[in-house]
Amino acid sequence: MDAWEMLCQAAREVQNPRVLSPFVEAGGVAAALLTRAGNVYVGVCIDTACSLGMCAERNAIANMITHGEQQAEKLVALLPDGTPGTPCGACREVLMQLDRENGEMQILLDYDTRRTVTLRELLPAWWGEARFPSGMSSPNTN
Repeated sequence: MDAWEMLCQAAREVQNPRVLSPFVEAGGVAAALLTRAGNVYVGVCIDTACSLGMCAERNAIANMITHGEQQAEKLVALLPDGTPGTPCGACREVLMQLDRENGEMQILLDYDTRRTVTLRELLPAWWGEARFPSGMSSPNTN
């Protein structure tokens, strides 16, 4: 089993579209994130009747941070039809801000061909690059 198959399986295991209340739906989109340390974290979207919801990718990121990690290697986000999609701008931004090397992480675009894109390709000329001190991998490596 390759890493993409493992990540897609992990995302499928938590993807469970459901209505939680008249205001909240969850689980239509699921994400799985592989860290540089080799751990996998998952999350599902939470869609609310106001702007307080959260993307599946940011839930997986929050899970990663909760477990003390911030360096991402690979990400898959499965849309409701089961196909991979790209993270939204907010999710891209959070990943870029977490670690200087996260720009090189791979995001799955097509499962069958294993076509990927790097986060840096999705955010070229990122505004925050210069704020990481030279040689600093992440804020917690001083």
